[in-house]
Amino acid sequence: MPDRIDLADHQMVALTRASLAALRAALMRDAGPSAASYLQEAGYAGGDALFGSFTAWVRDRGADDPTELDLPAFEAAATEYFRAAGWGSLTIGSLGEAVAALDSNDWGEADPSAGLTQPSCHLTTGMFASFFGRIAEAPLAVLEVECRSIGDDRCRFLVGNAQVMEHVYLKLEGGMAYGEAVARIG
Repeated sequence: MPDRIDLADHQMVALTRASLAALRAALMRDAGPSAASYLQEAGYAGGDALFGSFTAWVRDRGADDPTELDLPAFEAAATEYFRAAGWGSLTIGSLGEAVAALDSNDWGEADPSAGLTQPSCHLTTGMFASFFGRIAEAPLAVLEVECRSIGDDRCRFLVGNAQVMEHVYLKLEGGMAYGEAVARIG
């Protein structure tokens, strides 16, 4: 079984990390805070094709439907798939019952040399919202709370329903740490 994805067969194209970093920097420079929503929208728009690619990739490995995989099998498949697609490693865990945590110490959208002040893997947050929403068969929201582009050791994305993620976001805006915000979900 190949350890890389045939991009053309999966309706994807390769983009260098440097190109993605330059695109993000140009959008941030020219569009200001709107850049985040533009990148999130673009990431979300690719969700159908990404999910289709993942589904085909999983089927090529003998499973019928990725939504039917148990959690350990899904985590292994998603980790291998995103690495094979060039995004980097991914570990899937949870913070309580309402929030999933996606961690990567080498995520492709992050730029450790960027010296940014806020998490900035905006394309990824849109992409993950769409992708994991399809897996869950329910709308999901994603919030990046740690990012290698701001000097963190990893990128960490929190995934949950819109109400849960809004709660976490509002608590973060008020100065609360995300772990505490998640712990206060009730």
